[in-house]
Amino acid sequence: MKLRNSFLTSLIIFLLIFLTSGDLFSQGGTIRGFIYEKESGEPVIFTNAYLLKTKYGSTTDVNGFFVISKIPEGSYTLMVTYLGYDTISMPVTIKGDEIIFKKLFMKKASYSLTSITISADREEARTETKTSVIKITPKQIKQIPTIGGQPDLAQYLQVLPGVIFTGDQGGQLYIRGGSPIQNKVLLDGMIIYNPFHSIGLFSVFDTDILRNADIYTGGFGAEYGGRISSVMDITTRDGNKKRLSGKAAVSTFGAKLMLEGPISKQKDDGQGSSSFILSWKNSYLEQSSKIFYEYIDSAGLPFNYMDLYGKISLNGANGSKVNFFGFNFNDKVNYKAISDYNWKSSGGGMNFLLIPGNSPALIEGNLAFSNYKISLTEQNRSPRTSSISGFNMGLHFTYFVGKNTIKYGLEMLGFNTSFDFYNSVNRKIEQNDYTTELAAYFKYKITAGKVLIEPSIRIQWYATLSNFSPEPRLALKYNATDRLRFKFAGGLYSQNLISTSSDRDVVNLFYGFLSGPENIQDEFDGEEITHKLQKAQHLILGMEYDLFSNVTINLETYYKNFSQLTNMNRNKVFDDNEQYTDEPDYLKKDFIIERGNAYGIDFSLKYDFRRIYLWTVYSYGFVNREYEEEELIKYVPHYDRRHNVNLVGAYILGEDMNWEISLRWNFGSGFPFTQTQGFYENITFDDGINTDYVIINGELQTLYASLNEGRLPSYHRLDFTVKRKFFLGERTLLEANISVTNIYDKDNIFYINRMTSEKVYQLPIMPSFGLNFSF
Repeated sequence: MKLRNSFLTSLIIFLLIFLTSGDLFSQGGTIRGFIYEKESGEPVIFTNAYLLKTKYGSTTDVNGFFVISKIPEGSYTLMVTYLGYDTISMPVTIKGDEIIFKKLFMKKASYSLTSITISADREEARTETKTSVIKITPKQIKQIPTIGGQPDLAQYLQVLPGVIFTGDQGGQLYIRGGSPIQNKVLLDGMIIYNPFHSIGLFSVFDTDILRNADIYTGGFGAEYGGRISSVMDITTRDGNKKRLSGKAAVSTFGAKLMLEGPISKQKDDGQGSSSFILSWKNSYLEQSSKIFYEYIDSAGLPFNYMDLYGKISLNGANGSKVNFFGFNFNDKVNYKAISDYNWKSSGGGMNFLLIPGNSPALIEGNLAFSNYKISLTEQNRSPRTSSISGFNMGLHFTYFVGKNTIKYGLEMLGFNTSFDFYNSVNRKIEQNDYTTELAAYFKYKITAGKVLIEPSIRIQWYATLSNFSPEPRLALKYNATDRLRFKFAGGLYSQNLISTSSDRDVVNLFYGFLSGPENIQDEFDGEEITHKLQKAQHLILGMEYDLFSNVTINLETYYKNFSQLTNMNRNKVFDDNEQYTDEPDYLKKDFIIERGNAYGIDFSLKYDFRRIYLWTVYSYGFVNREYEEEELIKYVPHYDRRHNVNLVGAYILGEDMNWEISLRWNFGSGFPFTQTQGFYENITFDDGINTDYVIINGELQTLYASLNEGRLPSYHRLDFTVKRKFFLGERTLLEANISVTNIYDKDNIFYINRMTSEKVYQLPIMPSFGLNFSF
């Protein structure tokens, strides 16, 4: 393994040097700038900007920024096209190495575009490697059934290839074999430690303030690190720079309020501006369910949460900007078999975008602090608590060279973890740690004819552990024809964070955090453990095929090798001290080493044209783990799902396109779980030899079967939504929606109470009604 990693590192470095040597200082003019909506001042993302009748063009990024460089001298026509907006066309003249700046405003089209399709997606598919990455916008989130009256990112993520959710309750995300602790979630560059509420239908993010979310299910580039499975990079939009506006919503599940507007209005002459956006949303399901859903549980459904987010944006005349933001999320639930479960998360920070005056480049930076605390108290079990708090900061440089891009940067983070936990034999495990990580990365994307090559390398330094981790990565795409594309991604990944969850649970609700565990075994499978990191290697192959102009097929096969994992020791019965020196590690260490793999195939077919939207997704996957006692023991984790199917459809009706109907059907094969073999009375002998075991009452304990050898029944559910829009004015809209979750009332198992054998099911048929008022 060491030889293979060293070879791959050397190969990436060679490619970086070779590819950058010829193009970096090549000559030519540059057109760069920003494209905004005229009505709100919000950036128009992923739109095409190009020079008419030439090969020179670009696509705007998440900030609405575009760069067209290495342009020969001459006169051209700059075109900007995007579905739903009037086309911009203007003459430009390039002289020598001149850099031209443009700040453009797109006006929404005043006529119907139902017969016209102008999309940047197809162009981006040819010019970006896009292996195992899905870009999500609020428009896409709103195309699927809106459970509970509000569209939500959590509901959309459940449809993505390779993504597994544990169901309506539990709210955890598993991506291509990676557990939640192995998925990095960023909000405006700030780390979010738990993005999902206990009821798995809702995330902490308000859809109406999102600009874009990039979901990397594997093979991500060197700009991301500190996780070994996946990344969710979420960006919020700025507040309306032209006028005060907002949205109020209420439903049988919860309510929300969003308000935005200018502090200093944006002018069409391109001067600077400032704006704000505030979002509040909550769930009162615990109270409303006693009225609307008493048939489910007369005591009410135990889900309450509240999410707050605020942001102030300061925008310069040349597009440079600074954002300041903060959040407070909390969640509380009381299940039948759990006396109290809650978590709280808060944080704040800033990020900036700087456009240098005389260079085809941009500079980005961020600084943020966030914290998270979770507690769980169960019947007949000791409580568990965990917390994590810390900062992260970064500085990133992007340089545009024609169709090629160079990106490099520095990152630093530090966090403190604390937890108290009792394992399955009631041995207490506790730890408090502070960790610091430093990283530098370099990434280069080159377009060579039909081939896109994107080598990168990340140098990760875990300062507290004194561990150095070079992580080369590589992405490729070959445009075989105008319709057919082949792609590849792979690389090395590492992380320090581990989870404090228990794999013994039928359902895992407690996901605490800890870092750099000290008390781990010294050897695994006869080899010395040389570091305390978790590490993985990714390999992804895929193809994209445009079956028709509006039908795209995507097929990817993946393999993730988790070469070293750290897990809670389920079997610890002795303290790790001199008295028990002769006992094996698996009976006295707090944590054990594991390894495993995940592999499978993800398929999707998408049709999006005029009034019809169809999406078919199928995932076939395997997840395996092994740990060591007297011998290696293999098992599958509780989120190993063999088959996962999603069928989504939406149709817009009416002459004014004011009706919309959407459906989603999901099928998932059963999850594994550890079965209960029996029970026994555990006498603790608190008084030592003076304990009268004849009359004392012991504690009822569970006798477990082999780990995760049982399978829960398969899961399937059909959801439906119908929406009706009422245009009350030029800028005033009322939308009414009716949704039905689990239309045919399928009994999907949630968990079984081990002590009483009571079956607790996921949500039954649940109709909901909502009203959204936008102004």
